[in-house]
Amino acid sequence: MPSRRGMDPSSLEAAAGALRAAGGRMIMVYAAPEADGRQTLRYVSSRPGIAGFEVWSVPTGGTVPSIATIWPLLGWYERETADHRGIAFSGQPEPFSLIAPLRADEEADLRRLPGLSGDAVQVLPFGPVRAGVVESAEFSFFYVGEAILHYVPHLFLKHRGMEDRFVDQTPETGLVLAERVSGVGSVAHALAYAQAVEAAAQVAVPGRARYQRVIVAELERLYNHLHYLGHLADTTTLKVAHAEGALLAERVKQIGARMTGSRFLRGVIAPGGLRRELRVEGLAGALDALRAPIRRYIARLDASESHFDRLATTGVLPREVAFDQGATGPVARASGLDRDLRRDHAYAAYDDPDLALAVATGTDGDAHARARVRIAEIENALLMIERAIALTPGGAIRVACAPAAGAEAMGWAESPRGTLIYAVHVGPDGRLARVKIKSPSFSNWRVFPYTVHGTNMMDYAINEASFGLTIAGCAR
Repeated sequence: MPSRRGMDPSSLEAAAGALRAAGGRMIMVYAAPEADGRQTLRYVSSRPGIAGFEVWSVPTGGTVPSIATIWPLLGWYERETADHRGIAFSGQPEPFSLIAPLRADEEADLRRLPGLSGDAVQVLPFGPVRAGVVESAEFSFFYVGEAILHYVPHLFLKHRGMEDRFVDQTPETGLVLAERVSGVGSVAHALAYAQAVEAAAQVAVPGRARYQRVIVAELERLYNHLHYLGHLADTTTLKVAHAEGALLAERVKQIGARMTGSRFLRGVIAPGGLRRELRVEGLAGALDALRAPIRRYIARLDASESHFDRLATTGVLPREVAFDQGATGPVARASGLDRDLRRDHAYAAYDDPDLALAVATGTDGDAHARARVRIAEIENALLMIERAIALTPGGAIRVACAPAAGAEAMGWAESPRGTLIYAVHVGPDGRLARVKIKSPSFSNWRVFPYTVHGTNMMDYAINEASFGLTIAGCAR
């Protein structure tokens, strides 16, 4: 359970500065409901060497100072909270809307763009409908010739309202929603949500379920990273490599479907453990048969000089920018930030050293480094699944899990794209009163523009693909 600390708004800036000086990390801020109908801000942070998270509870009755100048990564969270919950932050460095208005007659400063001008400067608004089957977003490019001077993404166009859909659901049915926030992250979302409910109910998940959760989580990482490599190859015009990456990802999905009944591994995790046993017979052999084809595929990518040339030095994300703006997952680790929730805030069975978890990092911060981190994670995922199968103990797979009225807790998972956190608040009737999702794509979309400014049009698609972003995971 995270430690909770009450704090007056007047102390917020000093506490934020002290956290930074101590080498800590701010994670997010969101508004939570109280029993008397008021809203209270929750600031979530972590400190080095401490397995849990710390939560600051700050009342919103008066002026709340922005701390985005101290922790720039909070800029989007503060603006999102202002748009959705009506809480103003004084001194916010970007005091305009983040979320598009629901009605066309509502005013919004979403397209507030930099005042770049000149005879040679052109503006290209691209989207929200783009080529192929991709999610809706609009991007504004300021460019001269092929050189991109400035880039502004406009997301949050669909108004999915996933967080609000949890309200008044039972903790059990809330998991069905969690699995569908981002299709390619169904396991990670289900796992983080279930662990939040379990923490609120103060129950311990049986050992058998903890190891089987590792199996499905690493299967999800495996197919995501293989799909990623295929998509990245497509942007460097390696069409055969694109097809082969998609085929390998599909083979992993089919293995998962035989094991769980779902290609996206849905319907397995439940609050308290697992909904049903995994059919792991033959799983180790099926994945072992994929090892050689995966290694050959990666070797051929590595041997393609044109592929390497397009990735090297493309979309460089310096370590300092990655830290300040909140990069997470493979994107952060490729820029030298050695953070992984599976190790640093262990959950499921990831605290078992016999699983042989290895956290891959890089230092170059470019598209090539981001690909190498994921390649290393593919090999490690295969090994951990094999180990988890062998280490899975006998016994029950589920315990009763019913959070008390008024309980609140957090759960988390290291998704294929990075840090995923669910904060769950249970109302007086035992139903969900608030669910907050901190998704990795929300963080990495904020970071991404810093790698586009000052680059060129020909590298843009490669750079975007190298981040592995999803809009569904961002506009939640």
